[in-house]
Amino acid sequence: MFKNMIVYRIAPQWQVELTQIEEALAKAPFMECGATQEKSLGWVPPRGDAHGPLAESVGGQWILRFMVESKVLPGSVLARKVKEKAERIEQETGRKPGKKESKELKDEAKLDLLPMAFTKQGSMWVWIDTASRLLVLDTSSQGRADEVVTLLVESLPGLSVSLINTQTSPQAAMSHWLKEQEPPVGFTVDRECELKSANEEKAVVRYARHPLDIEEVQAHIDAGKLPTKLALTWDDRVSFMLTEGLQIKKVSFLDTVFEGTKADDGGFDTDVAIATGELVKLIPDLIEALGGEAESGVASAADAVAATATAVVPNTAAPRVSAPTAPARKSAGGGVVTGPREAPVDTDPEAAPF
Repeated sequence: MFKNMIVYRIAPQWQVELTQIEEALAKAPFMECGATQEKSLGWVPPRGDAHGPLAESVGGQWILRFMVESKVLPGSVLARKVKEKAERIEQETGRKPGKKESKELKDEAKLDLLPMAFTKQGSMWVWIDTASRLLVLDTSSQGRADEVVTLLVESLPGLSVSLINTQTSPQAAMSHWLKEQEPPVGFTVDRECELKSANEEKAVVRYARHPLDIEEVQAHIDAGKLPTKLALTWDDRVSFMLTEGLQIKKVSFLDTVFEGTKADDGGFDTDVAIATGELVKLIPDLIEALGGEAESGVASAADAVAATATAVVPNTAAPRVSAPTAPARKSAGGGVVTGPREAPVDTDPEAAPF
């Protein structure tokens, strides 16, 4: 649970009960793809129980689960089917299909093949911490996070969120920690990182299971390479990979977290309690290590919506000091999504669960 994280700040004016969350999610339950349906998405019971609640509360932390199913239709199979249809037309009429007709043939071929296609499913944990005003998605793909956040904002009346925005960019902070060998208080630098050149060559150097307190790493930074990923451990309890886009990946709970628990302890409630209990302390410490939270604009989102209808893109991985806030975008549910003007780098779009 929560192996990757993209974190949003919830506006303080949003007040809602768990029953309201349940009612809203019940309007968009997950259903398997129909015979000719390419993709289906919606909410499923987090515990995995049939007909169970779609919103669970464990220790005051709200847990949701988003599911996606898509049909797997290889491009080569579709192309072969289109070619067969085109050849049949040419044999029957003596002419080759034109551009418009070829597109129609492709649509027809897809409808023919979809009922026979395999399906794949993936899910995403969604955690709402109302006390800390955090929305956390278990994904490393910003694009897929945007899809879920948009659905939430449209479903939950008045919900307004913004990607966490820090005073110091993760890239600048990671450069300092590596170059000066001064990790932030409470954190240690582990043995994995990625450095990338900012010039046209985009040269990349990766270290895995390798000490980073060496002159070679500092020389790469002096030469202009910037960290895009860095492995860290917080409080000897949680290890993770921090990215330039403030995504938290490869989350792993260390043995100290499980001290005092029995071997047979487990299940949904225990997993949620352990994960949220650690992460609700790690996240603010990480934000503090990055210079504290910058103004996100989410608190005044309602005013921004009234002033502009301009669409917004999410947060940035560039230095965040005095970063301008983008106009707010109003959703069908009355909420908004705000953030700085530049979108964060989607470092690993295929690593998400769907």
